[in-house]
Order: sequence, then C-alpha cells, then structure tokens
Amino acid sequence: MNHPFDLPGLPGPPPDRLRTDGDALLLAPDVVLTPDGPMDHYAAVVSGGTFLAVGPAEQLERAHPHLTPVRLRGQILMPGFVDAHHHLTQTFGAALAFGEPSEIFRRVWVPLEGALDEEAVYVAAKLAALESLRGGFTTVAEAGTRADVDVELVAAAARDAGIRCVLGLVCNDADNATDTATSLARAEKHLVRYCTEELIHPSLAVSVPEAATARTLRDTARLAASAGAVVQIHVNEHLAAVERSLVEHGLRPLEYLHEVGALGPQLLAAHATLLTPRELTLLADSGAAVSYNPVASAWKGNAVAPATTMAERGIRFGLGTDGTRGDAFRLAEAAEFAQRLAYGLATGDSSCGAGWTWLEHAARGGADAVGLGARTGRIAEAAAADFLLVDVSGPEMRLSWDLPWELVRRGNRDQITAVFVAGRLRLWRGWPVDWDGPALVRRAAELSRDVLLRAPVTRVHPTSTAARRARAQGSAAQ
Repeated sequence: MNHPFDLPGLPGPPPDRLRTDGDALLLAPDVVLTPDGPMDHYAAVVSGGTFLAVGPAEQLERAHPHLTPVRLRGQILMPGFVDAHHHLTQTFGAALAFGEPSEIFRRVWVPLEGALDEEAVYVAAKLAALESLRGGFTTVAEAGTRADVDVELVAAAARDAGIRCVLGLVCNDADNATDTATSLARAEKHLVRYCTEELIHPSLAVSVPEAATARTLRDTARLAASAGAVVQIHVNEHLAAVERSLVEHGLRPLEYLHEVGALGPQLLAAHATLLTPRELTLLADSGAAVSYNPVASAWKGNAVAPATTMAERGIRFGLGTDGTRGDAFRLAEAAEFAQRLAYGLATGDSSCGAGWTWLEHAARGGADAVGLGARTGRIAEAAAADFLLVDVSGPEMRLSWDLPWELVRRGNRDQITAVFVAGRLRLWRGWPVDWDGPALVRRAAELSRDVLLRAPVTRVHPTSTAARRARAQGSAAQ
C-alpha cells in the first residue's frame, strides 16, 4: 500500500495531488457527508468525472492499492450545492433590486438585459458563475435570458467557468412577437443541441404563465418530458400576477397550468410563494418541483413559500438564489430562518425541518428539482464528482456536535477550500485554478457601467446613501 499524502490545513496554492488531469484520486478527509449523514473515517475515489467508490477509508485503500491516499486534515467532503433558480445575465444589476417592491422584472431586469450586447452577456454570465462557484454551488439552473443573443453565449460562459448549468431557453409567445410554431421549433433544437454535453443541460423556460399561449405551455411540457428536461416557469410569485390570472382565466397561475396540461414532473415552478391548500395538492399529485427562493422573498417578494409543508407532503423542491447572492451556506440558513419566522414561531415548531432538511434540499433535492437527480447532488458511487472540501478546523466548527445543523447555521463560504465539478478542481480558496478570475471581475466592472448607463432602468427608491442624505436634509429643515 502507498504511504498517504497528507495535506494538513491545505495552505498555499493548490497541491498537484488535487489537480488530477484525468488521474484517479483517493481522498480521505476527516468526514464525508453521504446521503446517510456525516461519516467519519470515510474516503472517496474520484475517476473519470464521477465517484468510483465511497466507503470506509481503510476498505477503499485496500481495494485501490495503486492510489496514494490524500489525507485532508480538518476538511469535510460534501456535495456541491445546487442553485435551483438563477438569472446569470442579470448579475450587472444585482444591487439594483435592493429596497425595491415586487415585480421588478418590468422596471429593472427586462431593460437591463435588453441593453446587453454579446460580450456583456458572456461576461455577466461568467461573473455570475464565478460567484456561484465561490459560494459552493456546483450546479445552477439558468431560467433563460431576455437578451437578444444566442444562448450559446451563456452556455460558453458556464462551460468556461467550469460550472454545471441547466440552461433555459425562453419560449414566450403570447405577445404575438414570436410565432408559436417557430418558438416550439427553436425549443426542439435547443433540447437536441445540448443533450450530450458534460456540463450544459438543456431546459425550456417561460417567464410567467401569461407570457405564453396555452399551446406553448402544453407543448413545451410535452417536449421537455420526452427529453428528460425541465420547464422553468415563475409561478405564484407575486400577488399582482395571481390577480391577473384570476381576472383572465378565473384560475390562479398554478391552477391554470394544470388546466392547460402543463403541470407534471417536468415543471420547475420558481418561487411558488402564494399557494392555496388546493395548489399544494396539485403539486403533490402532479410530481412537479419547486424552487424555494427565501432570499428573493425577503428582498422583493410577497410571501415565503411553505417549504416545511412541501417537505412533509413529499413535494419536490430545491433552493434557489434568484440571482440575489451566490452564497450557498447563507441560502441554506435563509431557507431555515424564513420558515422559522413565517411558520415555525406561530406554531411552536422549534425544529423547522432540522438542519438536514435544508442541506438535503440544497443539494440532492435541488438536483432532483432541476432534472439532474440521477447525475449529481450526492456523494455516492456513480454520481458526478461535484463536491466541496470545507475547512471545519476553525473555532466556529471545531467543537462539533451536530454537523448538519452547524453547516446550516454557522457554515460560511470562506471555509470552502476547494470546489470540484465533474471531478476537476475548479476553484481553490475562492479563485479559479485554470483561468484569470480577477481579470474577469475587472472587465465586468468596466462593462457594467456602460450597460447601466444605456439601460432604461426605473427604480422606485434611491440608493441607500441618497435616502440617508434626504432623511438628514428633511430632519434639518424641520
């Protein structure tokens, strides 16, 4: 048996032992976070982009004597997180949502994305992918750009960044600007175009149910189901949208999707914050999935999705950022915290799903929701090797009693030592190992100023600095 290669503390640049270039790795951290929970003295063999084996370290070392074990002291090996709802080309205006009321897509996102040229689309999407990787996400579900460009630019940005991406193609046709037959033909081509890629997985998207005809809602559902893909739709997010649907159809948005034949396992319903008991039953019976986006609810939503009820009723759901911030640990904490404030305090539910619920739905549940449940989201044999090495040797985590809760409540993206996607080391201590992350950030800062100067964005509130100044001037005038 080979002598183990120790990486105590993992200081400095990434060691060559982790940059495999196709070679197999036998990783032996302090803890492996498996589907059955945290396992001490476990190891994982990574080969060909997948986990070849996961089990007790001594057993794997005997089974693979040709591999030198890499001891990862003070580290846990855990699944990469899955962002079940993102808008990669909105990253130049992320801070424009602060303090704004609901339905900002009309005043902010449509004008912003309309001002993006091809370079800006690529840079914005790659910047968002970098932020996601830095925050521990190894997969993002991109809900479809409104920029008038080929979505291959978004695919290229994700591919070049090294993140797994469920790439949505917008199929809106209700405004009569797009012919329905043309829209559906584009959808079919999109599903074929990316069906064999390693990191890019095709998806269809409709902005909101009212943005597409009944035929398109029904046929995109059919096409996606046949291809094993998902259709991403913002559903029951804002009160105004629910009321418009009631006026136009006599049905709430989720009920309307059921009525036209678009509700099923292929649906990924973003937000779903305003659900009646009947709509919860429709979700449970249909097998549809939800992206629970707690930070988006706090920043500009109408309500908090009843995620603990969804979990109890077996409704599939993942956690999504909606482009708010690419920080997976803070997202998991927000998911639990929002349930506690919205539902747990009123009922005396002190557990609110416990820590494991939110880790589960941030990884394996999210992978299932975005249509990749058979591929990623877990540390298990034959699964894609999309994982994190997380430093738990510091004062915040060293005294461990309940690791899932500690990761949810006290975990931080600064603890992420390494990010692997498809078995390759992509980030080391927050920065890419094979492309220039700081250069991208500098270019994004340049481009974003130009884009925002020409985008006809309308904000309701001033910046926080301007608001503070106005408040001070008003007080002085009294």
